[in-house]
Amino acid sequence: MGRKTRGGTAPGVTEEVDGGTAALVPDRDRPRGWTLTIDGAPQSHVDLDDPTHLAFTYQRRIGHVIDLAAPQGRPVTALHLGGGAFTLARYVAATRPRSSQQVVERDGRLVQLVRRELPLDPAARIRVRTADAREGLAKAPDARADLIVADVFGGARTPAHLTSVEFLDEVRRALAPGGRYVANIADGAPLTFLRGQIATAAARFAELALIAEPAVLRGKRFGNAVLVASDAPLPVADLTRRAAGDPHTARVEHGRALLDFTGGAAPVTDATAVASPAPPASAFT
Repeated sequence: MGRKTRGGTAPGVTEEVDGGTAALVPDRDRPRGWTLTIDGAPQSHVDLDDPTHLAFTYQRRIGHVIDLAAPQGRPVTALHLGGGAFTLARYVAATRPRSSQQVVERDGRLVQLVRRELPLDPAARIRVRTADAREGLAKAPDARADLIVADVFGGARTPAHLTSVEFLDEVRRALAPGGRYVANIADGAPLTFLRGQIATAAARFAELALIAEPAVLRGKRFGNAVLVASDAPLPVADLTRRAAGDPHTARVEHGRALLDFTGGAAPVTDATAVASPAPPASAFT
């Protein structure tokens, strides 16, 4: 493990984890803010003093989904596939006290690093399981989760086995009636992966919405899109208002326009699944 003090900031931390070289970089603007990177790719940002602060744009959009998942302040049961620095689990705990949450993170050494350097609030009901996301999902109780969040990356790519209809069958099994699934999807032109993921979700869920910046949807740049799925109606109007008010304005696509966006893409199966595309080097500069 290496530590380095820079100016008046707290020391940073660099440590080898299962997925590569992890670094916790201090936030110059927030005394107890940290950015987690792995092999130079940003993974999470956490402010230990204010866990409601979501610095990453895509996490802010997932935050909107969390805010609208139930009446304000009501506890939920949440399953997070992919842990990072537990940013979204901390957000749920802060905005919805008494929520019951489980985080599934494959990288055990990363879990140890985050627990040690960015400890969870002891009052938060957050359990962390070290396991592959799909294996952890398979052990989740039936019809229990109000919210399942998938934000899993290995080497900056979503693993193939988390992209198929068979994976979504497990998601549906674990979701409570009316529960919502939200996934972070990264892609660039020609958006083949994103189109396939929308088609896959449409094969398993009655209601879909996609939150993304127009430039990403036009394939003008590589970026993140947040896919929301449920068998119950989604709060599309509220999501649209919130996305439009973000510092980086996003659009919400749903209904026929979203299905047309797939361009006839076929649903992904375990037999045809591939990992998401690797981001260009410029994505992190």
